[in-house]
Amino acid sequence: MTGDGTRTTASATARTPAASAPPEHSGAPARAWRNRLLVVGIVLAALNLRPAITSFGALLEEVRDGLGMSGSVAGLLTSLPALCFAVFGVTAPRLARRFGPGAVVCAGMAAIATGLLARPFVGTTAAFLLTSGLALAGIAVSNVLMPVIVKRWFPDRVGSMTGLYSMALALGTASAAAITVPVTDALGGDWQAGLAVWAALAAAAVLPWIPFVRKRDATSREGAPESPQRDGQTQGESAGQAPVLRITRSRTAWALAVFFGLQATAAYITMGWMAQIFRDAGVPAGRAGLLLAVTMVMGVPLAFVIPRLAARLPRQGPIVLALGVSGLIGYAGLYFAPAAGAWAWAVLLGVANCAFPLALTMVGMRARTGGGVAQLSAFAQSTGYLISIPGPLLVGVLYQHSGGWGLPIALMAGLMVPQMIVGVVAGRDRTVEDEAAG
Repeated sequence: MTGDGTRTTASATARTPAASAPPEHSGAPARAWRNRLLVVGIVLAALNLRPAITSFGALLEEVRDGLGMSGSVAGLLTSLPALCFAVFGVTAPRLARRFGPGAVVCAGMAAIATGLLARPFVGTTAAFLLTSGLALAGIAVSNVLMPVIVKRWFPDRVGSMTGLYSMALALGTASAAAITVPVTDALGGDWQAGLAVWAALAAAAVLPWIPFVRKRDATSREGAPESPQRDGQTQGESAGQAPVLRITRSRTAWALAVFFGLQATAAYITMGWMAQIFRDAGVPAGRAGLLLAVTMVMGVPLAFVIPRLAARLPRQGPIVLALGVSGLIGYAGLYFAPAAGAWAWAVLLGVANCAFPLALTMVGMRARTGGGVAQLSAFAQSTGYLISIPGPLLVGVLYQHSGGWGLPIALMAGLMVPQMIVGVVAGRDRTVEDEAAG
């Protein structure tokens, strides 16, 4: 009897792997398919995170004339992205916990498409602001959730995946800057049609996210791979459900937020005003758009290289300093010889703008858990964008009242110094979980 029981148990044990093998084998292709689809979704989403801003910057003069905007109101419009990112970005983790990050990004892409399609045709400045705000709200929540999605689905490839979507983001930014004016000319010079065409790209980005529109618990079970647990993480923490941190107790979180804010200030001043700086220096409108595109396109290769390099370094301070020095030289060139050395200044400022993918990489590196990354991303981006709100608006005011670009460019160069300082602090080898606990 004992022998029969032993044989029965052994037989059952032997059959268990065979019985469970088919589900495992059948599940592997489905997970691989989902991962490939997710990569496509990440790339398409990233392509849509800046055209709403740079397409407007390329046609700023035409939009101002068409809607009767003053320089100060135009400055408000260039500050609107930062305001929306601060206000709506902070809601992203809560929305992701309730509906799942895939559903939130899908809704974000739909909001971008709707806003971009409607805003050129609304007819008034106030309505243009509101519809731009709708598109920017979709960008805001997607901005915050990109590092979270990468950390959850690709925990062993944070650097390379951050580089991939940062590169796609830079490509979308540059493409909008480069081709908005030629597309507008091809459409008969109608700036409204030139802005509206970007809604099609956002509509295409909705499609790959539709399979990920599900509740958070289903997403965690079916979409995200189990990541290795380390440093005492629980399974819930590794899935992005870490306890709420007292994030404001972390010096690294504050340094990263200020760094994010200052680099965003520089980026949105560049995207909103750089083409106009070149046009006022005598550069034709088409070439000014190309110069802005050069600045943006520098992020395509560097946004892939910098995150991979940063992920291999324990401290990211040297990269911060190199980018900052490039920005200072570029601003000096804009001040002294904006037209003569235009291509060189565009390249140097493009290098400096790669502080953005570096900041995103540091968000993923300064927290151990998916939940920590979500909280740090929301805090750093929302606080950072709040800090960046006055910059583009102040540039518009200074430009209007001084009648030139000397004071605005001096402001841009001056802000680069504290950006370098806090970036070095944010790049230290620390985690917010340890600092918040301490």
